[in-house]
Amino acid sequence: MRDLGADRQPHPGGTLLAHLDRVRERLAGWGARPALQLAGLCHAAYGTDGFPTALLSLDRRGELASVIGPEAEEIVHLYASCDRRATYPDLATPGGLFHDRFTGRTHAPANHLRRDFAELTAANELDLAHRNRDFRTQWGPELLALFSRFQPLLTQRAWQDCLTVLGPGQHGS
Repeated sequence: MRDLGADRQPHPGGTLLAHLDRVRERLAGWGARPALQLAGLCHAAYGTDGFPTALLSLDRRGELASVIGPEAEEIVHLYASCDRRATYPDLATPGGLFHDRFTGRTHAPANHLRRDFAELTAANELDLAHRNRDFRTQWGPELLALFSRFQPLLTQRAWQDCLTVLGPGQHGS
């Protein structure tokens, strides 16, 4: 990510690289397997629905996969492709559709990918909320509602972290 300029890309809480590393560290703290941790480190490689700056174009997916492995790259691609507004409401519903912002298509990801996506989403947003009081005040209640819906997909450690960062009394503190 450093070679792609993530250390020079501004991001809330410092640089994009610092954020990516904190997301990876949070996932590691939750006991995530190495592929999910690597996905956390690279989750913004293709840009996201909330952070449109892409470090790599989609035609370079093979390059990223050769560095982090195909399993981690698949998670990165899924994360980057998410149309959040259309996908979030039904992500935890078995068979709920995932809306791809790159292709406009919908599909139903396997349960393990839904869980990975939910964990990565939580780690990403919790980093922002933990580091930025204004972000937490503005988005904390909405994120807590989102992660409450995602709870069946989250590990116990991730859910507890959601409550710690976003729970009662945290939004304006």
